[in-house]
Amino acid sequence: MPHVDLNADMGESFGAWTLGDDAALLKIVTSANIACGGHAGDADVMAATMTMAHSNGVGIGAHPGFMDIAGFGRNRMSVPRGTLQNQVRYQVAASLGMARSVGAEVRHLKLHGAMANMCAEDEDMARDLYEAALSVAPDLIVMVLAATAQQSAVEKLGCLWAGEIFADRAYNDDATLVDRSLPGAVIHDADLAGARMVEMVKAGAIITESGKHIPTQIDTICLHGDTAEAVAIATSVRRQLEAADVSLRRFDGHRAS
Repeated sequence: MPHVDLNADMGESFGAWTLGDDAALLKIVTSANIACGGHAGDADVMAATMTMAHSNGVGIGAHPGFMDIAGFGRNRMSVPRGTLQNQVRYQVAASLGMARSVGAEVRHLKLHGAMANMCAEDEDMARDLYEAALSVAPDLIVMVLAATAQQSAVEKLGCLWAGEIFADRAYNDDATLVDRSLPGAVIHDADLAGARMVEMVKAGAIITESGKHIPTQIDTICLHGDTAEAVAIATSVRRQLEAADVSLRRFDGHRAS
């Protein structure tokens, strides 16, 4: 029976500001990417979210992004590479320490937002940021945008990695995500999101807006936690995958042969 992991970005509230329904999502997903204070999140939210994830048996991942609270990490930024590497180390280290304090562990890394999109286009940037994270936690499984420069970087690094596709985002023909500013870039229809994930998992390929099939490793599916329909989409994806005899479990990670 084919199997896949379901992941969601969460822990993105901070201070008096609340975003998403993490408690509901943690009943559905098998992995959680928890903000580390760069693009969102704070110490209290990180601790609470990790505690909930651990109690639900959900795998915990560090989710670093640009230090861009105002822009939610979605602004492309020009940061000196050494500084950016240290910002990733800083966020990953905070994630590791907080997880340990609540009796949990961080098992994977997933870059956030504009940082992730830039690394999907720039293999050198991806390698540099992954090396920075792995210098803090060498055994992390690096979650990559499948079939992009991120995957090329981890294959050359020889680290553990897992390939990710998105339930609620449209794809370009080079396997990158359609820019959020364009019509149709974000999918809001829960039934459609579930159906297209079944189609892609069964095909073992990303299916782009033009209908192109890009064969790739699909280990995990991202369910964004910051949209109004997040829980509905997550529920639909899980239900439709299970109905199609796709089992759900945390990814193990693998290395390039």
